[in-house]
Amino acid sequence: MTDSPFRKWDKLPILIIGDVMIDRYVNGYVDRISPEAPVPILSHQNTINRLGGASNVALNINALGAVPLLIGVVGKDRDSELFHTLLNEENINSNGIITDAKRPTTVKTRILSGTRQMLRIDRESTVNINSHIRNQLVDRIISFIKNKSVAAIIIQDYNKGVLTPESIPIIMNLADEKRIPVIVDPKFNNFYNYKRAALFKPNMKETAEKIPFEVTAAKEPLLKADHYIRSKLQNRITMITLSENGIYLNDGKNDLISPVRKKEIVDVCGAGDTVLSIASLCIATNLGIREIGLLSNLAGGQVCGKFGVVPVDRDELEKDYLEYIMNIGL
Repeated sequence: MTDSPFRKWDKLPILIIGDVMIDRYVNGYVDRISPEAPVPILSHQNTINRLGGASNVALNINALGAVPLLIGVVGKDRDSELFHTLLNEENINSNGIITDAKRPTTVKTRILSGTRQMLRIDRESTVNINSHIRNQLVDRIISFIKNKSVAAIIIQDYNKGVLTPESIPIIMNLADEKRIPVIVDPKFNNFYNYKRAALFKPNMKETAEKIPFEVTAAKEPLLKADHYIRSKLQNRITMITLSENGIYLNDGKNDLISPVRKKEIVDVCGAGDTVLSIASLCIATNLGIREIGLLSNLAGGQVCGKFGVVPVDRDELEKDYLEYIMNIGL
């Protein structure tokens, strides 16, 4: 029987820093057009609220058996109260959540007719947090690292203003000092600020936009892109997600494209958060790029086969992983 890496993930404290949010689904059906304007009328059936962004990463870490230590910023509004309720329902500690009365709690509202998304409404601020809130954020990070024996740090940057050019070097230098691996999911604004990350995980669109030459989902241009990113960041592993083309991984010595494990695609929302969570636990337990690629693709495929932002199912993932390596190998 092949050993599973999953037992090593149990109770690992993982610090998650980033843009927390609520994913809201307004569900109904459309069977007529408004007489007031040429727009569909949605007959509302229900509204569902789920944890999103960095809080969905925490949800995935929790589902995989590790312990999420979540740090983020919400507003002082009704949605922040709902956000704390959602954390409590999932038994995720909210001690790292900071309130900023001058910002709204980020909410992405999707209007759906059946499974078809008709419209998305974003309520958010993308202005960088002020120095007072930033200092609170850094103090909270230092406290968690000091008291929780953190095994890895995940940074989930959605460019909503929580991660700033002032705070990012502090986080990275502190992680260096404590020898804690940092796993980064960047967006455009702070792309080249995350120096010496253990794993740097842009998607194809972000990579293509931030590199001054053409990048396609083929091995040679991806290798060239890795060299360029590595020259800027001195990161240990580059992981570029390629959507339906799989995942590219390079550890500075070897590289590979891990193909998608085929499943029916129902909804891609939240898949990146799931892949980030899996990759982080792999890094925390010293797994190599083949295991990272396989587990990330299996987990991403699983959540893409379900509707809405949902966490990975650990038992299902472990079953798929063991079946795959017993039948095919790594």
